[in-house]
Amino acid sequence: MIRELTCIVCPKGCQLKVELDGKKVVSVEGYTCKRGLAYAESECVAPMRTLTTTAPVEGGGVVPVKTNKPVPKELLFECMAEVNKARVPADAKLGEVVIENILGTGADVVTTRNVKI
Repeated sequence: MIRELTCIVCPKGCQLKVELDGKKVVSVEGYTCKRGLAYAESECVAPMRTLTTTAPVEGGGVVPVKTNKPVPKELLFECMAEVNKARVPADAKLGEVVIENILGTGADVVTTRNVKI
């Protein structure tokens, strides 16, 4: 099976062709740096994403949050359910951890700005 991707690691946007045998990468063409090769392999075998969303604040409103490192793509909806259950303190500051090690992924959910009271 051949899978075509656009690399998102840098602004070049290399057009990648990945040959797969099931879930095993056989070859990658079109990358111009090692980061592109790593991206192609990861995206085809175990895709990861940084979750960016909003979380509810105690007393009302929402604050933008994100994971501090990518999480497995297949867990995004489960992560969202956990974020929706959380309540961010009304005095939370930028970078404050809202959820530690969400779903055992090793990623923390952190605020991306101060909560406005």
